Amino acid sequence: MTLTILIEQGFNGFQFGMMLFLMAAGVTLVFGTMRVINLAHGSFFMLGGYFLVGGLTWTKSYLLAIPIALFATALVAVLVEMIVLRPLYRRGELEQVLATFGLALFFDEAVTVIWGRDPIPLSVPPWLTGSVQLFPGSHYPVYRLVITAVATAMGIALYFLIVRTRIGALIRAGRDNREIVAALGINVHLLYTLVFALSAALAALAGIMMGPLLSVEPGAGDPILILALVVVVIGGLGSVWGAFIGALMVGLFDTMSRVLIPMVLQTNATSALIGMAVYVLMAAVLVLSPGGLFSPHRG
Repeated sequence: MTLTILIEQGFNGFQFGMMLFLMAAGVTLVFGTMRVINLAHGSFFMLGGYFLVGGLTWTKSYLLAIPIALFATALVAVLVEMIVLRPLYRRGELEQVLATFGLALFFDEAVTVIWGRDPIPLSVPPWLTGSVQLFPGSHYPVYRLVITAVATAMGIALYFLIVRTRIGALIRAGRDNREIVAALGINVHLLYTLVFALSAALAALAGIMMGPLLSVEPGAGDPILILALVVVVIGGLGSVWGAFIGALMVGLFDTMSRVLIPMVLQTNATSALIGMAVYVLMAAVLVLSPGGLFSPHRG
């Protein structure tokens, strides 16, 4: 029974890690390309869920509501980049952090005005209900397997976008030396807008997929953003490959700690130790590698 639980939790950890990768990849893309630490990134996770709710109310179909939610979130991101972030590129980091933190508060209040403060439950799409047998005595939800498959496919697509396409070459060049990219006649502002919209769409996709597992509510993306920042710190700021490895580490470590710590330690501090686990992991990585596991230039 214990082995079965560990294997199932291993699948859960991998699924959680891939979802964190969608979040962390957006954070590290924005920082690596635009040199902006976006504290409003969790809001795009939340908006993905709320726009899915709106799309379902309007269309009654997940197949139609999902692209609507992705497009709407990307459109909001484009407006945010053009109106709020663009004037701040030449400003200091403090102004950027304060502005994006203010955006997070704004979006939390905006969804409260429109949808209210009560959590909105979402059901799993009917065609993704049920479970599959991983091995005798173990059944795993189909929906969680789909989340893992979609997140993995997006990770592969993102890798090919960055490594194999012209846009990816511009993103990597902009990360290394944005002045030279501008001197070559590339529209840097347009590049930044596209990167920011892509990062928001990745966060929205994570929010859409996690909606049926979590409730859609104001501030739903804040805890996920904190873990995504831990992932980015572990993997190395600006490194997409580091975000992938860091996300798997955090996802598996967090999930397994919630199973193993209560089994090993029977104390009143168990919940506190579980909450500290990923931060202990981050501290250990930073002691061994202060810049994270991967250099930003190896993205």
